[in-house]
Amino acid sequence: MSTPASHTPSPQKPLSLGVIFLTLYIDLIGFSIIFPLGPDLIDYYLKLDGQTGLLAWMLAQADAVAHWMGHDHAFAAVLFGGVLSSVFSILQFVFAPFWGSLSDRHGRRGVLRWTVAGTALSYLVWVFSGSFWLFLGSRLVSGAFSGNLSVATAAVADVTTRQERSRAMGVVGAAFGLGLVTGPMLGAFTAHIDLVAHFPSLANYGLNPFSTPALIAFGLCLLNLGWITARFKETLTDAARAEARDPRLRNPIAAILGLENADVRRANIVAFVYSVAFVAMETSLTFLAAERFHYTVRQNGYLLGFLGLCSIVVQGWLVRKLLKTVPEIRVLTSGLVASALGLLVIGFAIAPWMLYAGLAFLALGNGLVNPSTTGLISLYSTPSEQGRVLGIFRSLGSLSRAITPILAGAAFFLFGGRSVFVASAVLSLGAWGLSTRLSPPVK
Repeated sequence: MSTPASHTPSPQKPLSLGVIFLTLYIDLIGFSIIFPLGPDLIDYYLKLDGQTGLLAWMLAQADAVAHWMGHDHAFAAVLFGGVLSSVFSILQFVFAPFWGSLSDRHGRRGVLRWTVAGTALSYLVWVFSGSFWLFLGSRLVSGAFSGNLSVATAAVADVTTRQERSRAMGVVGAAFGLGLVTGPMLGAFTAHIDLVAHFPSLANYGLNPFSTPALIAFGLCLLNLGWITARFKETLTDAARAEARDPRLRNPIAAILGLENADVRRANIVAFVYSVAFVAMETSLTFLAAERFHYTVRQNGYLLGFLGLCSIVVQGWLVRKLLKTVPEIRVLTSGLVASALGLLVIGFAIAPWMLYAGLAFLALGNGLVNPSTTGLISLYSTPSEQGRVLGIFRSLGSLSRAITPILAGAAFFLFGGRSVFVASAVLSLGAWGLSTRLSPPVK
């Protein structure tokens, strides 16, 4: 195993870590505000533009797949929405390593400003998306610029010592959890504010029933851009920049296979396998609750909120305490086993309380896995490649989100919800087996 060079943190560490937390939090609120709007948003655009042209043909193909699977048109719309989500994630997969490498060469602050500005542009296009194709364009732009999460995560590595690296990644996890709780709640609340209903003439400019959440996401991006400009000090040293590779858009698969350090490759594979298991759960949980216990949208919201709040507590507090005394690999392996147990409890739940018990185990496991995995990948890497390597890590997470929703949805409707959760538990245990072969990082 190669030993990364030592790294002295920047003197403005307390301010920088807080700034990074808020940067991630604001970014993830805007990112996740669209989550609860998915079914209604897809239904709106399919009714608006789905009768003629290319969109009608694409919908017909989705109908054909749904018919082959023995389901109705409503499922075809769900499948179509999954494809749209996959396109967004594929762009994240392609661009995250590029933005990470660019930040290694030119610094975190400038790349963060460019990516947040690009994301703001995508939300502005969404505000005026009076057609499906404009909305699709906004999602494509957003996917291409959303690699800023890997840049902010690399900044955490810049401002922390090797001894505190994994604990600091718990702050990143807490920002993710808090943002992914706040965003959907904000989206669900503001979706009922239809500007066109109050001011019909706005429809002439492309405003639509979902422009209010889009405006809020746009405003949050502008706030984030101002925050970064005013408070974010560059975290990467000139020496580290000089050692970085020239950034260019690469084949992401080749970039992953080209990682020189075997432990970095293995840790990324562990993270990817676990991400597939977790995303399959995310895709299927609300369907399982509705099918098995007749949960309403509000009850499913409580369920997801419970998962998010548990994740915040684990990643923001518990894991940071554990990593002071427990090695990262032991925390990682414990989290993978806890996740497998939680997935099995959910899959075999015969009462609602079992869903919540399974989610508690899953939140514990996920809260242990994410910071320890991110910390290990960072510790296995040199200061000059943090952005590139963490970009590949985020890229693999995006790949899992590109392929898993369609596969998990098909498995759910073909073989039943339990099959998805059993398969996810098996994947978690497979990731556990791989994680036992990781080498202890040098600190």
